Amino acid sequence: MKQLFDNISDKACRITTKTYSNSFSLGIMCLGKRLRQPIYNIYGYVRFADEIVDTFHGYDKAALLSEFKQDTYKAIERRISTNPILNSFQRVVHEYNIEQELIDCFLRSMETDLSEASHNRMSYDEYILGSAEVVGLMCLRVFTEGDEELYQKLKPTAMKLGAALQKVNFLRDIKDDYEALGRTYFPGVNMQHFSLEDKLKIEKEIEKDFAMALTGIKQLPDNSRFGVYVAYVYYTQLFRKIKSLPSHSIMQQRISIPNYTKLALLFRSYFKHSLHLI
Repeated sequence: MKQLFDNISDKACRITTKTYSNSFSLGIMCLGKRLRQPIYNIYGYVRFADEIVDTFHGYDKAALLSEFKQDTYKAIERRISTNPILNSFQRVVHEYNIEQELIDCFLRSMETDLSEASHNRMSYDEYILGSAEVVGLMCLRVFTEGDEELYQKLKPTAMKLGAALQKVNFLRDIKDDYEALGRTYFPGVNMQHFSLEDKLKIEKEIEKDFAMALTGIKQLPDNSRFGVYVAYVYYTQLFRKIKSLPSHSIMQQRISIPNYTKLALLFRSYFKHSLHLI
């Protein structure tokens, strides 16, 4: 039965999400039940593409990503794939009318990671658009469930949330990105002399993104608002921890939030959500 294969495909996406990201898994579990699997499927897809360019060292990453790209298009066209991750992703694409241009933009950013080790302002903005903002729009398609007016209304804030999360990730992973992958995402920054001024400039930009994102989170439907808010709260807490440290510290260690703190944030967020304080 095809349904059995679809169930296995969905399970692969859930396992992928839970294995790679505790924080996103926590947020997804706080979504309305019918929204969880589609978001798992989107995360599974973008995670696999990211792994190709970030961790498949010693292999022909360009060839693997090219095959993954072509297999993505084939899966969408055929409405099936023997790759479980792609099989689940194409179902979300069709069910929620995710635009081809969003997928194209995402894959272009993944290709960029194979050819560009540093960015100017224009290429940085383009990379953030493809690697994060369009992923936010894919998720927004699920959250708005066919309400085109609401989708268009919340597009700018969904993009800002995606951008903020990605930029926090860049700050958190700045040491590994530079030392292990040889990448410098932030434009105009000399990583050998990462200064307090550099850090403050980046943080100011992220604060603006988060502020705009929160206005959109408050307007999400009930069955998605809490889950997205939990992810927002976790990342703003991570951001505050990064902000509290001097620039040289984040070049020496990867900053994280302990699991007990994540649970405390979850309960606090649920309390605010229950009292309609979000």
